[in-house]
Amino acid sequence: MRLWQKNTIPTEEIDRFTVGHDRELDVMLAKWDALGSMAHVTMLHSIGLIDDDELPCLLAELKNIVREAEEGRFVIEDGIEDVHSQVELTLTRKLGDMGKKIHAGRSRNDQVLLDLKLFARDGIRRVAEAVKKLSDELLAKSEEYKDVVMPGYTHLQVAMPSSFGLWFGAYAESLTDDLLLLEAAYRLTNRNPLGSAAGYGSSFPLNRTMTTELLGFDGLNWNVVYAQMGRGKMERDVAFALAGIAGTVAKLAFDACLFNSQNFGFVKLPDECTTGSSIMPHKKNPDVFELIRARCNRLQNLPQELMAVMNNLPSGYFRDLQELKEAFLPAFDRLIDCLHMAAYTVERIKVNESIIDDPRYDAMWSVEEVNRRAAAGMPFRDAYREVGLEIERGEFRPEKCLRHTHEGSVGNLCNAEIARRSAELFHSFDFARVAKAENKLLGRE
Repeated sequence: MRLWQKNTIPTEEIDRFTVGHDRELDVMLAKWDALGSMAHVTMLHSIGLIDDDELPCLLAELKNIVREAEEGRFVIEDGIEDVHSQVELTLTRKLGDMGKKIHAGRSRNDQVLLDLKLFARDGIRRVAEAVKKLSDELLAKSEEYKDVVMPGYTHLQVAMPSSFGLWFGAYAESLTDDLLLLEAAYRLTNRNPLGSAAGYGSSFPLNRTMTTELLGFDGLNWNVVYAQMGRGKMERDVAFALAGIAGTVAKLAFDACLFNSQNFGFVKLPDECTTGSSIMPHKKNPDVFELIRARCNRLQNLPQELMAVMNNLPSGYFRDLQELKEAFLPAFDRLIDCLHMAAYTVERIKVNESIIDDPRYDAMWSVEEVNRRAAAGMPFRDAYREVGLEIERGEFRPEKCLRHTHEGSVGNLCNAEIARRSAELFHSFDFARVAKAENKLLGRE
């Protein structure tokens, strides 16, 4: 079944090529297609295009489809082009001609726009929750090991004293900034395109404000041409936010792999997060973090992959946009999986609490000594030269004591401030308002 089909039937080869992976991918959109249809038929009833006795029947069957999708039982049958066709066919089988009424005033163009926005909105919620969990784990570790000193590096050379409190906390704050970009993507996503039809509106007196409220959107994509232009733009903007989070997690994974190696020995990863060698009995390879790094690096390429498809398209709909789904839809689960595994590993990681006992790290205290002498009255440049010459002669004997007090330093991590900002950003999404609207539409209040 094809919603556009009249007398011409495409050949099997053309069908295979044009449908692509839509049948498999569209299963991921089934819940959102049915939920959007519930809002749409409720609105159609309000303007007299759905009869009083028809609306309860349509809503009941659409709720069944939502339930099937949530339970993993929804399938797109062979010969059915996409999720929109399957939903309409299911309704028509159950309800007869009234099932054919649900498409009035909309096109597959605004249907898929709506499905993708609802899907992405929910995906952003799940990503934000996973980011918050990892950030909280990092802050907990930062507090637990805040007094354990470790070397800081520049150019991969031992530089200055740092601490595990700083190291863990740095990634927590990075994820907090990533939430800010994710919230911006959420605000761009959470606007209603339904009613734009094929991109030029409808002669039916649609109440677009009503569907906006029913679905819990922040507002409308007002201009119907722009609503259609949003296909690809929304995916790109969300992809940049996902890529930012992936970049933070990939860097954390790289550090963890490096610090876990015998040459560093700064941390010990949980045994269940490592694997052995087929030939070397002693090996404990950090496979979990290596895979997190690789998968997050792939996710960082997502915006470019999407832009390569949609950047040179003019306004209006083009079938090219179908190709975006293959990269975009699975990205949420891939990132969430990495975030969950990172949080699991961070929670169980152990740190080496006696790193600074090794004399190879003595030189990292040089800046502390220069500052101590400068504070005692010696000009900074003279103190710098004096300490440098002592190091060259092998005479430098560090005083391993940190006196950092400013905000964000070893002695003043500001973890409470980072945690407060993270919580404020998370709550600013207001996921509860969207959940309330969806549950009301589904009768789950």
